[in-house]
Amino acid sequence: MRVSIVIPTLNEEECLPKLLASIRAQTLQPHEIIVADAGSKDKTREVAESYGARVVQGGMPGPGRNRGADAATGEILLFLDADVELWDNDFLERSIGEFLERKLDIATCDVYPISPSKLDHVMHKAYNTYVRVRGASFPHVPGFCIFVYRSLHHKICGFDETVTFCEDHDYGKRAAQIGSFGFLKSKAVPVSTRRLQRDGRMTIAVKFALAELHLQFIGPIRHDKFKYTFGHKKGKSAKQGEYADKRERA
Repeated sequence: MRVSIVIPTLNEEECLPKLLASIRAQTLQPHEIIVADAGSKDKTREVAESYGARVVQGGMPGPGRNRGADAATGEILLFLDADVELWDNDFLERSIGEFLERKLDIATCDVYPISPSKLDHVMHKAYNTYVRVRGASFPHVPGFCIFVYRSLHHKICGFDETVTFCEDHDYGKRAAQIGSFGFLKSKAVPVSTRRLQRDGRMTIAVKFALAELHLQFIGPIRHDKFKYTFGHKKGKSAKQGEYADKRERA
């Protein structure tokens, strides 16, 4: 079963090499890596190509993932964010094995914060617990890690490009209505906490709590009141990068 990895990017020369290097170290190699770039002004495209990834024109995360999926040829799509790192070299092998064994059509994993902050770990553990409790009744499929059959992706017409915030959860809800959804038992996927550092933990917590209520009682978010921004400016995650380097040397 061929796996196509799709990564939406915008100015990700700082984080992307770590993700691509961790993919290169996997015991199960993907069929292809597609980077959907939204017009980066840094060396994102050059970094991607240096690791053998194919670069296509992207956009905001939803449209970018759609453009990447349109270019993909694998039967299974794996959407990853650029600030993810696959610390376990057998992550893909174990995850794809479980995905196939459980006959899932769409799946995700727990999230693990790349951060020395105890508060970050408490917040992410609370999130993991909450979304697992909600399960398939209100599926949460965060864009940092989504396994899905390409056929299902196309059947639901991909990500709704009119949705401006939490487009990944809208995607997961629609996919789970016609396919089998589940959380993989694989280890949690390490993700940066740069957005928490930039915007503030309380601000992010309130924003996502309000978004959760909007999704549950109103529906998909198609306005700009949540002020979502895409992309990353160099230098914002210096402390986080230092923590990750120490973890790798440990």
